[in-house]
Amino acid sequence: MTQPRGADADPSNGDTLSERAASLLQRDILAGHLAPGARLGIVELAQRYEIGATPLREGLSRLVSRGLIVAIGQRGFRVAAVSEDDLRDITRIRTVVEVEALRLAMTQGGDAWEAEVLAALHRLRRNVERMGARFSEGSEEFDALHKGFHTALLAACGSPRLLAAHGDLYDQAYRYRRVMMHRIEEAREFVDSHRMLADRVLARDVAGAQAMLADHLASTLQIVYPSQPGRPS
Repeated sequence: MTQPRGADADPSNGDTLSERAASLLQRDILAGHLAPGARLGIVELAQRYEIGATPLREGLSRLVSRGLIVAIGQRGFRVAAVSEDDLRDITRIRTVVEVEALRLAMTQGGDAWEAEVLAALHRLRRNVERMGARFSEGSEEFDALHKGFHTALLAACGSPRLLAAHGDLYDQAYRYRRVMMHRIEEAREFVDSHRMLADRVLARDVAGAQAMLADHLASTLQIVYPSQPGRPS
């Protein structure tokens, strides 16, 4: 049920409302409903989401820390802009984080971790098969399953901070794919690339899996900015 606009006066639900505000804002930013560079006015957003100004500001601040929103001094907030240099930086840091998290997961993960990697791959593959010719990014279910697969690969790393960084960087990179991408891989190629990555990981081929993951992450840069040099996926 929608919270009333004045609900932020109740301290008992402030955290819930601010997280709800952050979740709604993040959803609309990733979906492209709030464009890169767009100004985020408190009054307009309060009306849009029917959430009070205080938890809304707190939600905006949470997304500043996640790299999706930029605070502009006393002038408020804007959706983070996009640029080739920014995506290169995201890809660079994401590779550092995920390659190390994958190494730890492959070293420490047991049968339960392997089973979840296979289950995440199966859920993703079945979703793509059901979508058929309609396969594309932008479906809420598909997007959650895609992120879920990549998170499952790293889940046994034993580092909450690495996993949190992975989640934030994944969303930052996804914004480029969602807003700017002009094409997407064929469904079979998409599934095969993720299956091969899972196979390499479950074979405990650390060096091979790390190299494949690095190439996989670099593919977003090549898709969004295809004229630029870099490693293909």
